[in-house]
Amino acid sequence: MQQPVHVQTHASSAQHDIKYVVQTTCCIVGAGPAGAILALLLARQGIPVMLLEAHMDFDRAFRGDTLHPAVLTILDELGIADRLLQLPHTEIQSISAQTATETITIGNLQLLKTKYPFIALVPQTDFLQFIVTEAARYPTFQLVMGAQVDALLEDPDGHISGVRYRGQDGYCEAHATLTVGADGRFSRIRKLSGFKSITMSPPMDVLWFRLSQKAEDGELPIGRFVGGHILVTLKRYDHWQLGLVIPKGGYQQIHAAGLEPFRSIIAETAPPFAERVDELQEWKQISVLSVEASRMRRWYRPGLLLIGDAAHVMSPVGGVGINYAIQDAVVAANVLAGKLKYGIVQVQDLAKVQRERELPTRVIQMFQNILQRQFLARILNTQQLPRFSPVGRLLLRIPLLQAIPARLMAFGLRQAHVQQTIAEPEHV
Repeated sequence: MQQPVHVQTHASSAQHDIKYVVQTTCCIVGAGPAGAILALLLARQGIPVMLLEAHMDFDRAFRGDTLHPAVLTILDELGIADRLLQLPHTEIQSISAQTATETITIGNLQLLKTKYPFIALVPQTDFLQFIVTEAARYPTFQLVMGAQVDALLEDPDGHISGVRYRGQDGYCEAHATLTVGADGRFSRIRKLSGFKSITMSPPMDVLWFRLSQKAEDGELPIGRFVGGHILVTLKRYDHWQLGLVIPKGGYQQIHAAGLEPFRSIIAETAPPFAERVDELQEWKQISVLSVEASRMRRWYRPGLLLIGDAAHVMSPVGGVGINYAIQDAVVAANVLAGKLKYGIVQVQDLAKVQRERELPTRVIQMFQNILQRQFLARILNTQQLPRFSPVGRLLLRIPLLQAIPARLMAFGLRQAHVQQTIAEPEHV
């Protein structure tokens, strides 16, 4: 017999007219990479899963879209990687940086022993649509777009038993054995549940924008460190995405100075784009990413689990956020699916997910923090590029040493692998 539930609201105790109540095994809030992959993994095993997404579509500007070898390997284990790579995309085979005098290769992905020795840049809109379309082949999968979650459903004993959300047709309740918060760095589920975080303060923000791509454009180093400025250049399928790294909170000063000085910085830092900076005609073409990094002390409560950026907000350094979010989803499916098939999940199971994923997360955040504070912050604050000794420059040219940072970026401390049986899809 189902236990009674009451609604835990965040800001008020106002009553809402609940139009309908649904029952599922797993309710996932947030159809980003972590939520979508977890939904697919569970649906493939015949587990009823409901995926709630606050927006009406997946089209958001400047969302991360780097799929590292770890993610491509996971998709290959699901039998869908090669189909995904038929979508328009570009590939990064090495990580290099351009200074005023030379180009330095930091990591060479081609040296890795993997089927996919590259980072695929697939627009996240296309990636998410691909994953939920794949999940929709299984009859136990349900996707609800435009679902704004505003409360957790909590049993009298403190067990989370679902969510209340405002859908297109009114207020609804989704009752579930397990609720998963996969709703990103500004997680509503995290806020409602009162999780405590360990916060780091990266000393930078990033201004993202697009410039046109020309047929004659070749490959460019991903990072440029020139004249005290740091510029990220990513070659997309039909445009260039650039990111100017600035001191934390420095946007207002840059904005006040006007677009012309901003365009000059880009032209000086990346001469290949000097003739294209006039494409930036208004500030709304430029998106401000306030860089944050944190992780929750605990990722779970009875009946509730956080994964991806909801559990650990990642710095954009290395573009590893999607990598770690999807590996969270894989581990969660590996640990929990067997229990969820029987409609149960225990706190110790949720704790196991955190144990398996917390160390890799802490390690990469430590490396990101060191790089941000000891290298990037020095450039921004002193306008000087740290100098490599002749020995250091020589070491950077040794292939084996180029493979070490490449492997850390590609797979992290520990690679997650899919371990599951597969239910029959509804249609092929």
